Amino acid sequence: MGVAGLGEIAERVRRYTILVQPGGRGSGSGVIWNNDGTIITNAHVARGSRAEVTLWDGREFTAEVSARDSRRDLAALRISASNLIAASVADSSRVRPGEVAIAVGNPLGFLGAMTMGVVHAVAPLRGIGSRKWVQADVRLAPGNSGGPLADVHGRVVGINTMVAGRLALAIPSNDVLQFLIGDSGGHWLGVSVQPVRLPKPSESRNGLLVVGIDPGSPAAQASLLPGDILLGTEEVPFSSPQNLAEILQNNSGGTLRLRFLRGDYWKVRRVTVSLAAPGRRPIAA
Repeated sequence: MGVAGLGEIAERVRRYTILVQPGGRGSGSGVIWNNDGTIITNAHVARGSRAEVTLWDGREFTAEVSARDSRRDLAALRISASNLIAASVADSSRVRPGEVAIAVGNPLGFLGAMTMGVVHAVAPLRGIGSRKWVQADVRLAPGNSGGPLADVHGRVVGINTMVAGRLALAIPSNDVLQFLIGDSGGHWLGVSVQPVRLPKPSESRNGLLVVGIDPGSPAAQASLLPGDILLGTEEVPFSSPQNLAEILQNNSGGTLRLRFLRGDYWKVRRVTVSLAAPGRRPIAA
């Protein structure tokens, strides 16, 4: 399986892949998600409130676990560090069977080990529930958990989590973005969204369809409804869940002015949402 520039791509992925040592026996991997120090790994890797992490350049930090969701098997860690190289994130809904997949992690103590295979599906796997997985025939071993599954451009499409038969299962990148929107140390809005393309009558080409709203959340209090389409703020249009996640992470004022559609594609509505402050939502068990 030949991929042009594979060495450079692998090196790019290694630079945002880290070693996570939660204490006690065992270790795993993680992904530098944002250059503000946000790291994503599996909840089963970051089992406590802190973990020791080692970056590709050898720097070591004690990371605080800022959010955890055992149902999704995701955890967000935070370190205070400069000159971080963050991952580029792809839209996992666009991943197709037959595409090349690259996994980098720290299996069995081998730091930055790479393996390559092909995506088989992005779908539920019979026998383990209804959630979707990026399924690929890459070879994983203990220590790969929490590391990136990347495409041929070096962009993260999933977080490697487990092995089922001969397939590696990775949490789709869009699920990670949803986790960050709802459960990170940033401001909380309380919506579940998915990207949509809008027809020509709309002034925007893309938006985020609201598919769920948490009871009592800032979104619910602002009277947003499932079926609304979030277009963005006055300054930033939304084309993927990552846009909304970044807005919530970087918000300093505690309010968010949103442009959205309801019921048609041409009448743009606006609403100001009072966001829940960082730390107001407890870490999910």
